[in-house]
Amino acid sequence: MKPDTALTIEASVRLMAKVGRCWSPAFAPDGEQLAFVSDLSGSPQVWRMPVPGAFPLAVTAFDEQVTRVIWSPVGDWLAVESAPGGGMNTQIDIVRPDGGGRRRLTIGGTSNNWLGGWTKDGSALLFSSNMDKPDTMECFRIAIDSGALEKLTVGAGASTVEDATPDGSQFLVKRVAYRGDNNVYLVNNATKSERLLTAHDPPASFENARFSHDGLAVYLISNRDTDMACLCRLPLEDDSGWKIVRAREDAELAEFALSGDSEQAALVWNVAGAHELELVHLQTAKHGRLIELPGAIVESLRFSPGGSLLAMRMSGARLPQDIWLLDTVSGDARQATRSPQIGVDPKQLAEARLLQYQAHDALPLSGWLYSPQAGQAPYPTVLSFHGGPEGQEQPRFRYDYQALLAQGIAVFAPNARGSSGFGKRFVNLDNGALRFDAIQDIASTAKHLIDNGIAEPARIGIMGGSYGGYMTMAGLAKFPQLFAAGVNLYGVVNFKTFFERTEPWMASISKVEYGDPDSEGELLDALSPIHKLDRVIAPTLVLHGANDTNVPVYEAEQVVEALRQRDVLVDYILFPDEGHGFAIERNRIAAATAIVSWFINYLLD
Repeated sequence: MKPDTALTIEASVRLMAKVGRCWSPAFAPDGEQLAFVSDLSGSPQVWRMPVPGAFPLAVTAFDEQVTRVIWSPVGDWLAVESAPGGGMNTQIDIVRPDGGGRRRLTIGGTSNNWLGGWTKDGSALLFSSNMDKPDTMECFRIAIDSGALEKLTVGAGASTVEDATPDGSQFLVKRVAYRGDNNVYLVNNATKSERLLTAHDPPASFENARFSHDGLAVYLISNRDTDMACLCRLPLEDDSGWKIVRAREDAELAEFALSGDSEQAALVWNVAGAHELELVHLQTAKHGRLIELPGAIVESLRFSPGGSLLAMRMSGARLPQDIWLLDTVSGDARQATRSPQIGVDPKQLAEARLLQYQAHDALPLSGWLYSPQAGQAPYPTVLSFHGGPEGQEQPRFRYDYQALLAQGIAVFAPNARGSSGFGKRFVNLDNGALRFDAIQDIASTAKHLIDNGIAEPARIGIMGGSYGGYMTMAGLAKFPQLFAAGVNLYGVVNFKTFFERTEPWMASISKVEYGDPDSEGELLDALSPIHKLDRVIAPTLVLHGANDTNVPVYEAEQVVEALRQRDVLVDYILFPDEGHGFAIERNRIAAATAIVSWFINYLLD
């Protein structure tokens, strides 16, 4: 009999899916309050609380799902990014810290708008939008009082404002030419001229660009001269003065934040998916201090105005996502928010263990194994592939994983070639025709688990979302005898229809990653699972959001229609109020319940 007999499957899953989340910390300019996004009410909204700690107060109750919040540097407004219907057509509003005075700044409709930040005087907001050209994300500034809109950049690709000088005369703009390669430009607002700061031989990435406190240099993350991304500094008066400030051979720099005086930096190092936090004095860059933290994942770093506190989003396999505050002097961290965990004891959850193995061509691979508390290996096992494809599986709390584990089903989350976090060479190993090797990594992963007595043959499932949904359908089609069941969450199955129907700006930057539909149509057909669904025999569950404009719902419809025509067992769940992913609590519960029930039926029965 299956474990967890005391609770029904739905009740067990409900407890896991109702575990809350907090993210996007934002200090008030006096450092006394903290705004953040939480799904405490069932849908992601803005909340705020005093920094010393207290029960949080709700700021927004939008119909839309909130994705991000930034506090004005003068304290009078909060800038809020939200997603109507859960789609990618995110919009930007401002509200007072007490929730009043809501005003939408963007045009709405189908435009995509990415919140960049405030000008230093709080008079305007910086953002990116494709309101003028659907296939191009350009940078804009909008005055808060008058609503006057000013375009800052003109150019193909996807551009974002990374930082601005205090007087608003210059901006740092990141522009993605194609996925895996970008540049940073210095934009003069008066002349609208652009100066390329990051000349290089592609591919290379330049991320998180920030002006130094004196405005004479730029700090950024780059892999221009290294395989592993590192912290670099570029003097603006001397392009030849490019300098690697801090680097590691065993880890990539995932994120960094500068204190207000640029004396101190907080660095997050990615070590095979787990994070290490380091505080560094930039004048010497030799006195780094690694901080012991309770969670394996650290993100969204924000220094308080005086630099004495560092806010961060922290999580781990057994640590649900919350906001934590670090005392930068003592190195002590305390939990600022406490998301609901009703009926769930994190100490009883499964931890993640790193496994390393080899692909068919001896390429080193790795992934995170979650083993059930009850029973012994070999286990019924689900392979779970991340999105991206430049994403990365990391040891963070996943309610769907823990719900499967509670039923005695193990989860292995691999990082196939093309995943980020392992260096420039590795992330580009699935571009174009190299994707055939990435598909072969699916079989190599299953073979390693079987050969090492972890997974039980004939009881292996596969699932994934977005690009992970692509890998799911590719695995079911390429290796039909290997999998007993599959779950495809909003995955790409036909690259040609993806290019035709996705956001135009997304299509324009994806041609190197996947293949150019104008010149490599045969390759895209060969890589698309839709043309191999006649090989699929495993029962397949398909879940999608009706408002998904990244991977449009037509991708799901093609799978369902093709499998039904062949009488392959397929079930289809469409969420009318979700986009690319499921954020609303009731939908998370429904999706997780369906996924767990599906694998119980076909891996345990």
